[in-house]
This record gives sequence, C-alpha cells and structure tokens, in this order.
Amino acid sequence: MLPSNIKALILDMDGVIWKGDAPIGDLPATFNRIRERGLKFVFATNNGTKTPEEYQEKLRELGVEVEPWQIVTSALGIAFMLSATRKYPRGTKIFMIGEDGIRVALEEKGFEILSTEDAPQAQVFVMGIDRTINFMKVAEATLLVRAGIPFYTTNTDKTFPTPRGEIPGSGSWLSVITSATGVEPIVAGKPFPFLMELSLERLGTTKEETLVVGDRLETDIAAGQSVGCPTALVLSGVSTKAQADAWMPRMDVIAESLSGLVK
Repeated sequence: MLPSNIKALILDMDGVIWKGDAPIGDLPATFNRIRERGLKFVFATNNGTKTPEEYQEKLRELGVEVEPWQIVTSALGIAFMLSATRKYPRGTKIFMIGEDGIRVALEEKGFEILSTEDAPQAQVFVMGIDRTINFMKVAEATLLVRAGIPFYTTNTDKTFPTPRGEIPGSGSWLSVITSATGVEPIVAGKPFPFLMELSLERLGTTKEETLVVGDRLETDIAAGQSVGCPTALVLSGVSTKAQADAWMPRMDVIAESLSGLVK
C-alpha cells in the first residue's frame, strides 16, 4: 500500500498510534514491519502535554522503542519559534496555559514561566491543552491578549480521540480566548508547516520520499500537503472515509490503520 519511493514516515500519535492510552492494533508488530522495510520515522504530534522523554516512555510501555529525537511536539515547535526570533531573548517572561510538555520546552530555551498571580508581568502568552485549566487562568490570558501581548498556541485541534469518543482539545479551550478578545494566535502545530519542516530536518529525507500519516484531514493531511509531502489518511481516529472522499486535493493513500498501511 505504501508508494514505492517512500523512505521515511512522519507519524501522528493520537488516533494513529493510540486512542487515549489504548494502543491501536499490535504496535510492536507494526513497528517491526516498519523497520524491516528500512523506513525511517519520526512522530509529529499537536499534543504538547508531554515531553519527548515522557512520550518515549509511553511508547516503550506499548512495546515500541524510539529515541527522543524521533518525537516532535507542538510544544517544541513553539519553543523553537520563540527562540528563533530576536524579539524574545532568554529570560523573556511567559504566561502559559498548558502542561509539562510546554513548560519544559520553554524552560529549556531559557524562558521564565510565570505563575497565574504573576501573569500581569508576561511579555508573551502561550496556550496549549491544560487539564487543570480554570477561570483565573483564562481571565488572566484574556487580559494579556486584550492588552496586546503576543499570543501563541500549540494547535487548534478542537477535539482528540479517546476509546469512548472525542473530547475537547486545545482548540476548544482556545476558542474561549479568541471569542473574548477577537485575536487569533500564531500557531506552531499542524496544519501549519513548522512541525513538518522540523521533522524533515531530523529525518534527513526529501519531502517527495517522506509520507505524512495522520487521522485528521484538516491538520495532519493539510500539513503534509502544505510542504509537498505525499500523505496517508488512516481511519482509526477522527476523519471518516466519506470526509476523505470529499477532501481536495486528494491524499495519496487511505488505510484502515497504520498496520494496514505498512503490511
């Protein structure tokens, strides 16, 4: 099912590798097959809640051995975006709504993360999914954005899949801030191309020989197409076959799952 010229894979996680904490299919067998075929791979995920090392451990528990460099998250994307511009030197004060994945990525680049009480000092506001979100965090974020503080987000995914169904994602919480301020954020994650470009750099392959695999048309497939990579939609997550049939431009492959794609 894989195009014959493919040498590497850029894999989404939620909806491709697992739903919530439940693996999709026989992951050890699937990744043994990927390695047998000589395919390089990285994971590129909009979910920035964990660090690469935490994702490495989660994959290990599911029988898949990877290195931290093979995991590219939207949290890393934001940290690289901010550090790449001279506007935000080390020590820049950041108020964030998010979890350890974002916090660690920003701190590793030398940024100072503020508490909710110190939020008025912020020079930048960064938002991702936060399972401890509360009214005070949202209120402080709204005040900052309305005051003109630069506004970044990991991703705009409205939901993410779990074994019981879809639950609110970063984009759902983000909509509270955007509706209260009228301001749209700068986005690090898919469908914007930054994670794809960073993934290609780590793989060392060309876009033509690198297949982007995801379960969401509007993020994974759109991101791959935006940088000129071939794309594969798997039907194990969010987007359906009917939606895929209506999507333009067409993706290169549709498969039931990652295991079906690489068998």
